[in-house]
Amino acid sequence: MKSESASYKAAGVDITAGYRAVELMRSHVERTLTPGAVGGLGGFGGLFRPDLTGVAKPMLVSGTDGVGTKLRLAFLLDKHDTVGIDCVAMCVNDVICCGAAPLFFLDYIACGKNDPERIAAIVKGVAEGCVQAGCALIGGETAEMPGFYPEDEYDLAGFAVGLADEEKMVDHDAMQAGDVILALPSSGVHSNGFSLVRKVFDVEKRDLTRYVDELGAPLGETLLTPTRIYVKPVLALLKEVPVSGLAHITGGGFYENIPRCLRPGLAARIEKSAVRVPPGFRLIHKEGDIPERDMFKTFNMGVGMTAVVPETQADAALRLLHEAGEEAYILGEIVEGEGVQLC
Repeated sequence: MKSESASYKAAGVDITAGYRAVELMRSHVERTLTPGAVGGLGGFGGLFRPDLTGVAKPMLVSGTDGVGTKLRLAFLLDKHDTVGIDCVAMCVNDVICCGAAPLFFLDYIACGKNDPERIAAIVKGVAEGCVQAGCALIGGETAEMPGFYPEDEYDLAGFAVGLADEEKMVDHDAMQAGDVILALPSSGVHSNGFSLVRKVFDVEKRDLTRYVDELGAPLGETLLTPTRIYVKPVLALLKEVPVSGLAHITGGGFYENIPRCLRPGLAARIEKSAVRVPPGFRLIHKEGDIPERDMFKTFNMGVGMTAVVPETQADAALRLLHEAGEEAYILGEIVEGEGVQLC
C-alpha cells in the first residue's frame, strides 16, 4: 500500500509526488520495451534477458554520461521533454563506437522538488531516445533533494549497456593509411561545450525566444535541439562494410575524440573545406571571437560521428548511410603520423 510521511514531507520530500511521477511516466517507458525486457517499473533492479543467438563470444559494453550545463537552457525555457534524448544519446553513441548494439538504459534524476509533470516530461525524452536507439528503458531513479538543488532545477544522468560479438567488434588494427574518414552530420551543438556557449550568448540575460536571422529560428530553440542518435545507421553500416574506427565527437571536439579510434602510427587528415559547418557554430565563432582551433577543439562543428572505412568501400558505405537517413560525406583520410591534422 502506498503511504505518506507527514514528517518527511515537512522536511521537503513528498513521497506521494514520486508515486504520481511514476504513474505519469509509465506510458512513456512502455514505448521502449523490447523482447528482452522483463517485468516493469517499481522493482529494486531492472531485468533484461539478452538473446545470444548467433553471438559466438558475447561482450557487454557499457557507457554512462549526463546532459551537462545544457540543462540550464531547459530551465530558462521551461522545456524539459528533449534533454532526455541528449542523455540517452551521450551514452549509446559511445557504446556503438565499439560496435555494440544498446540493450537497455537506466536514468537518474536528482531534483530540488519532485514536480510529477516535469519529471514525466524528462522521462518522455529519455523514452524517445531509447526508441531511437532501439533499447529498453528498464529502470531509473528520481531523488528529491531539498536544500541541495533549487526547487526548479535538476540534474540528469544515464547508463547504457550494449551487446557485441567480440569477433565482430570494430577492429582498429585493421586501419591503414589511405582509408577514408566519413562524417555523419550532427544536429547542432549536441550536449557539449555549453559552458562556453552560455558565456558567449550570455543566456541568463538574453531573450532566448527571439528569432535569429542567421539561424532561421530562435536562439534557445536551436541550442536545445537534441543530440542526434546514430545507433541504427551505424549498426546497418557495420553489417555490410568493414569499419576500422568510429568516433563520437563530444567534448574535446575533433582533436580529442578522433584520435581515440586511431591505430598507433596513424593520423586523421581532415579537409577543413570539407567540413559542413552549421550556422550555429559560425554564430558562436563570431559572437565569441573564438579562435578556429578552439572551435574544433571544443565543439563537433557539425560532425557528430566519424567512421573509418577502406577506400574501396567508401562508396558503398555512403550509400548505406544515405539509405539509413544520414547525409554522410567524405571528411578526410587516414595518413601516417599522429593525432588530427586539420588542413
